[in-house]
Amino acid sequence: MMLTMVIVLVVVALIAVYMVSVYNRLVSLRNRFQNSFAQIEVQLKRRHDLIPNLVETAKGYLNHERETLQAVIEARNTAAAGLKAAAANPGSAQAMAQLGGAEGALTQAMGRLNVVMEAYPDLKASQNMQQLSEELTSTENKVAFARQAFNDAVMHYNTYRQSFPPIAVAGMLGHGQDATLLTFEDSAQLQTAPSVSF
Repeated sequence: MMLTMVIVLVVVALIAVYMVSVYNRLVSLRNRFQNSFAQIEVQLKRRHDLIPNLVETAKGYLNHERETLQAVIEARNTAAAGLKAAAANPGSAQAMAQLGGAEGALTQAMGRLNVVMEAYPDLKASQNMQQLSEELTSTENKVAFARQAFNDAVMHYNTYRQSFPPIAVAGMLGHGQDATLLTFEDSAQLQTAPSVSF
């Protein structure tokens, strides 16, 4: 009788240790991808902060292109709102889709602005515009690297959560759903940093 009780206690203790181990690993992996998203957030905020400066610099030269400038500002504001929503719940499918779509629209608006600016050589030669261009290109590169790190961290979390035996207990431990990768609408275009030349 005593031996049976000891065996049962040992088995229960092993199961408890295993559950704690799985839980700790899931928390660690979730914290990793949330931290990775925080890095994306920093870079996207920087990008969003640079855009109004770029538009203000261009305004004097682009009097006839108010619609383009307005589209860039509206896309920037939508992207900033999407970033705020995604930061509240990184890994959420809805938040990642909203952010990806908003950033894709912003990239398209910036592309249209770049095309318009090609027609203004004085603007391209402006030292302020050149500096903003360099900062924006650098920030785009950092966004791409941060997004890759986030997606890698999400993949590690999802792979561990979906593997057996963790999948058997992940739902009970509060990790019932996969995290979602961050992809932008025009991911193929964003695989390389955009060429920003003014």
